[in-house]
Amino acid sequence: MSISDPKSKVSQKDRERLRYALGRRDLFLDRSLLGPGTVTWEVNRESVLLAGGGCALLLQVAHPLIAAGVAEHSNFRDRPLDRLHRTLDLMLTITFAPAWAAIKAVREIERRHQRVRGRLSLQAMPFRAGTPYSASDPALMLWVHATLVDTAQRVFEMFVRPLTPEEIKRYYEESKVIARVLGIPQESIPATWGDFQTYFRGMLAGQKLAVSGQSRDIAQAILQPEHPLWLRGVMPPARLLSIGLLPEELRTRYGFHWSWRHEYAFRSLVAATALLLPWLPPQIRYFPQARAAWRREGDGGGCRRVPERAGVEVA
Repeated sequence: MSISDPKSKVSQKDRERLRYALGRRDLFLDRSLLGPGTVTWEVNRESVLLAGGGCALLLQVAHPLIAAGVAEHSNFRDRPLDRLHRTLDLMLTITFAPAWAAIKAVREIERRHQRVRGRLSLQAMPFRAGTPYSASDPALMLWVHATLVDTAQRVFEMFVRPLTPEEIKRYYEESKVIARVLGIPQESIPATWGDFQTYFRGMLAGQKLAVSGQSRDIAQAILQPEHPLWLRGVMPPARLLSIGLLPEELRTRYGFHWSWRHEYAFRSLVAATALLLPWLPPQIRYFPQARAAWRREGDGGGCRRVPERAGVEVA
């Protein structure tokens, strides 16, 4: 292995972190963490998952501590989609890039997160003014990760096809690999898909997603951005999808008006997109990171599902 080989720059500590995430000792740094045959590759390759991006962001910043971190450590009004772009790029890298690139991306986001800390300036029950927050807080990291797992699964089933119960279980087990790579402690991660659903429903029904004033400011910037100007033309359908995918509890807390006309327009947009999707060429339908991964590790000819690999490997 030459010095210029990026695999040579992966520290022993990071190698152990990858092994821990995978739950196995053999490690291949030039292969992805999951690979062809996994449900995650089939789900996360679909560019239609972008339809759930706004919903995922709204779910995340409904938590006042996450909203405070975004509001006080980013230029969200002028660059409302930066968080979505960074999150999407990180998740696609972890899913489809070689393991050495995945852990490099994780380390970079951790360096950024070290600066995101502070205290709530105003009370947002159940959090009092002065409550500390940190982007490295495992509870907040788990909630951000959970919003991505939830929206990806729901959007895929809504636009592409239903997953079987076994596929959903596999998808969730694979998501736990990603959670561990991100540094979320094993004991914090719901053990099963059923446990995850209980956790997610509990967050929606509980008081932690209080939707603070900062939450609403960020939502306004996401759904009705002032900059850049080109975004204004594409926002009506994006806004419809973002609010339509949001659980009803949070629609109410954010104060979004949602009538039967909105629901009809939402369902019509979903149905039309689902009909169009199979006719799209791979260059449009699938993320470029997924197409590159299939050329590298799949059958070399696109993004077709291949038989499941025995175990999870990294190179």
